[in-house]
Amino acid sequence: MVQASPALYNMYVDARDLHNWDVTTAEARDIQTRLASLVVAQGAPEQVRLVAAADISVERFGRRARGAVVVLSYPEMELVEQAAVEQEVSFPYVPGLLSFREAPILLRAFAQIRARPDLLLVDGQGLAHPRRFGIACHLGLLLDLPTVGAAKSRLCGEHAELPPDAGSVVPLGDGDERIGLVVRTRSNVKPVYVSVGHRIGLEAAAEWVLRCCRDYRIPVPLRLAHLAAAMNRRHGET
Repeated sequence: MVQASPALYNMYVDARDLHNWDVTTAEARDIQTRLASLVVAQGAPEQVRLVAAADISVERFGRRARGAVVVLSYPEMELVEQAAVEQEVSFPYVPGLLSFREAPILLRAFAQIRARPDLLLVDGQGLAHPRRFGIACHLGLLLDLPTVGAAKSRLCGEHAELPPDAGSVVPLGDGDERIGLVVRTRSNVKPVYVSVGHRIGLEAAAEWVLRCCRDYRIPVPLRLAHLAAAMNRRHGET
């Protein structure tokens, strides 16, 4: 881990109190629909020095989860700091509502981060979601950060065949609406599904995913967040 200069530590990452977390699945869907209108799907982060990423793992046959946040310097992609917390998850596993299961533990991890990142990458969907409010939108809105959803699989939408070369991009559409981009980060490997989380445009989101990819399919910050969330698992956890 590199030692960051004091200038990098500009603000703590505080989460806004936008809603109650103790809700039913129907209430959760209503919250998504209401908050989706607040997402800003334009802009581009400037003078990016710190890129954060968040990921979570849940034990295979239990309810204990480990959420991790890492902050890396850009363009060096060197680790500046990280935080991880463990707790029981109470919200059920429901596709499309994963942020209500995962965001509370990730917010606890963010509360331990001293550096306020200039950009956040999330392993999950942003606007490429049935209600246009995936976990990347949820976290971006709560933390008020430029946020990109970079998912390893598709939740909704259709797309044309993607050329095999690294850097290839095709739109991900749902009806007449463009909800994301399918991005080939390395030649002849599976793509990454990129969508807007908050305070960034779609083309800029894809550009930053590619900028943060080095030797692997997944952007370096997300890969390190995944490792941080998975390390030191106990009793058969994954």
